[in-house]
Amino acid sequence: MSDEHDSRARGFAAFPARKGGRARGQSWWGRAWTESMEDTWPEEEPLKKGRAVARSGRLGPVTVSPGRVAALVYGGEDEPYTVSLELPELDDDQWDALWEKTADRPAETEALLAGELPPDLLEAAEDARLGVLPGYGELEPECDCDEPDHPCAHAVALGYQFSWLLDEEPQVLLLLRGREWAEALEELKSVLLLRAMTGDAEDADDTDDTVEEDAEPDVRQPEAAGAPRGISVAEAYARPVAPLPAIPALPEPPEETAESVTGIEADPLERLVADAAVRARHLLAYTLGLAAEPPRPLDLWQDTVRIAATHPDPRVPHRLRDACGRPEELDRAVEAWRAGGSAGLDVLEQPWEPPGADVARARAALTAGWEEDELPELVVRGNHWTLAGRGVQLRYGRDGRWYPYQERSGVWWPAGPPTHEPALALGELLGG
Repeated sequence: MSDEHDSRARGFAAFPARKGGRARGQSWWGRAWTESMEDTWPEEEPLKKGRAVARSGRLGPVTVSPGRVAALVYGGEDEPYTVSLELPELDDDQWDALWEKTADRPAETEALLAGELPPDLLEAAEDARLGVLPGYGELEPECDCDEPDHPCAHAVALGYQFSWLLDEEPQVLLLLRGREWAEALEELKSVLLLRAMTGDAEDADDTDDTVEEDAEPDVRQPEAAGAPRGISVAEAYARPVAPLPAIPALPEPPEETAESVTGIEADPLERLVADAAVRARHLLAYTLGLAAEPPRPLDLWQDTVRIAATHPDPRVPHRLRDACGRPEELDRAVEAWRAGGSAGLDVLEQPWEPPGADVARARAALTAGWEEDELPELVVRGNHWTLAGRGVQLRYGRDGRWYPYQERSGVWWPAGPPTHEPALALGELLGG
């Protein structure tokens, strides 16, 4: 496995030959990428050669990672060339600025949350004074060939094929600039959520700080009933300050007991408050349209697993283990929850059949992440991908992540946190 493998890298299957087909991307983002690339490399001859190579089917699977697109170029008797395009990643401050400007645009925000990459995102990027598409001098080609052209035809071909990727999945442009799609949406949701939570306070700050400043006091309101209506803030603050009531005496301390009825010294109210806050946040995110569905209520077993996995008192898991009657199942479930929350528990207990497109994409990613003679033999049953005779397994979750598992005495146990890349998860299971 390559030492340069990035955990966020994504592999895409090689494009077949396109004899007589168009080399430029046909979607809005595909065309925009092509125009930016051709503006960066304006000489027509290398572009013409690159279009021919792009359509020839000689490029292997394409790998996209933050700041880099790479592929192998086959042909002839020589070893394949490694070709890549490098584009600077946006830093955290630039991403923050982009999402702040995007949040000012309701239509673009709604499109992003719906899974689309709207063209007007470029306008939000311009407002933030940054570029999403390649600017002049940003797109840097690298290739092992000895062609004198710079860029060579292989690098240009890879640029055109990247526009084809944008035809199918424009979100990959954000990955090239340094953000996975899920990470980008979470950052945008955080901006929207913060605005929603602070909106009332900001509205209050923007209101007039006087109450009918020029109005005369309402003489019909008796003084005994309180301050007259219609006075200014300055007049209200000029009134004498009423004395505060006396501080009440402290209550008597409660009688000390060795333990509570449950035998758990940790304050249960603190845990209930924390749980309520987490659920309230999920419900608020759903109400504001930042989550596709409200949080599902947990059944008795799921809540038992959650408490055993997250409670700060180490005695709680032991008590639950003894009380539930399923001690080994609880141990496995706790490890699954700690690795991936409720989604991790679902992966442990609920096998399912992923869509064929997800399976094909995973095979392409594994092919791109491993040398052909090093890729282990995999037995695929539903969402379980097992290495024959190696005691390791990957499980594909409904959340789009891959969960590593190891066999212990004939039982599959969670073996670590999930990742979006099956090649990375498999490499870590096999010790890199």
